[in-house]
Amino acid sequence: MKKLLIASAAIALTAGTASAEDIKIGISMGFTGPLESMSPAMASGAELAIKEVSDSGKLLDGSTVTAIRADNTCADAAAAVTAVERLVTADKVNGIVGGMCSGETIATLEKVGVPNGVVMISPSATSPALTTIDDKGFFFRTSPSDARQGEVMADIATEHGVKNVAITYTNNDYGKGLAESFKAAFEKKGGKVTMIAAHDDGKADYAAEVGALAAAGGDALAVVGYVDQGGSGITRGALDSGAFSTFIFPDGMVGQALVDKFGAELETSFGQMPSSEGEGRDKFVEAAKAGGFDGSSVFSGEAYDAAALIMLAMQAAKSSDPKVYKDKIMEIANAPGEKIGAGELAKGLELLAAGTDIDYDGASAVELVEPGESAGTYRELDFKGGTMNTVKVR
Repeated sequence: MKKLLIASAAIALTAGTASAEDIKIGISMGFTGPLESMSPAMASGAELAIKEVSDSGKLLDGSTVTAIRADNTCADAAAAVTAVERLVTADKVNGIVGGMCSGETIATLEKVGVPNGVVMISPSATSPALTTIDDKGFFFRTSPSDARQGEVMADIATEHGVKNVAITYTNNDYGKGLAESFKAAFEKKGGKVTMIAAHDDGKADYAAEVGALAAAGGDALAVVGYVDQGGSGITRGALDSGAFSTFIFPDGMVGQALVDKFGAELETSFGQMPSSEGEGRDKFVEAAKAGGFDGSSVFSGEAYDAAALIMLAMQAAKSSDPKVYKDKIMEIANAPGEKIGAGELAKGLELLAAGTDIDYDGASAVELVEPGESAGTYRELDFKGGTMNTVKVR
């Protein structure tokens, strides 16, 4: 009888721990390439959420969560596909925070994510093309579409008294999509676009591009590019030649690297980036500081939220299988339910385990609209005094 009891206890113990897993989440970022200066804080944001959940021991009966980084280069779609394939086939991740840039995100989603049934939540891929892509329900993003950013950009430019603008954009899905969105919105508000032209990244000299933009003229130059690549090359050339002194910078250009490169030369320039305000963001920025990175860096809060949504959806679905938990992401991201902010992931996991609805607000005031993307809040910025300053939130 005693042996039987011991055996029964052993079986019960085994049954109680059988559902605990070592869950893996891939982080697909451009650790090299045109946005390499933004990637570290974004990856750290995602890893902050992963550590918070793993340390809590409250996910799926005590499962641990491990982050695995992959360099998608942001610019090379073939290299991105290879990197993400490795995450899925070799590392066997249960979900991916990424991609980072729109072109490589489209490529990896179509060639890896959808065929393998893996959830991808991008914190920063903003091309309007991702709204209509056939993602089979596996793709979400915590950053808003550039269809929305183009409208905000046009509003800010108009309020700054800009009546004529030249536009240069990086020659890819992100650049073309946002440039066209801004052009349409600006013209709708009565503004004139003197020129819209693509530039290629990786060039040593942008004199020809700057010369053409200078000839077209305008009150300002909108630089829809990358701060670690051609966008800064165009800006440097325009400043040195005196072609433009006022620039309009969208999210791909906004960051400390821009201030480090140009500082006081941007006195009359302005821009915007996806962001939010409130208690959730403040808590995230504070936790990031304790973790050794800048939580105000563009898209770092969105990366925290992307990772958090993956793990909270697993809890809601009682499964780490992306084919199962994908159907819970919209549900946990929106009302009804108890609000869950940054730093409250353990509480969210407890509520979901008890069958209670949550409304995940996170670090970036998450509110997802169909087909699974952020409704969008933006931080208007200027660069007076050689620093990056928040003007207001829109």
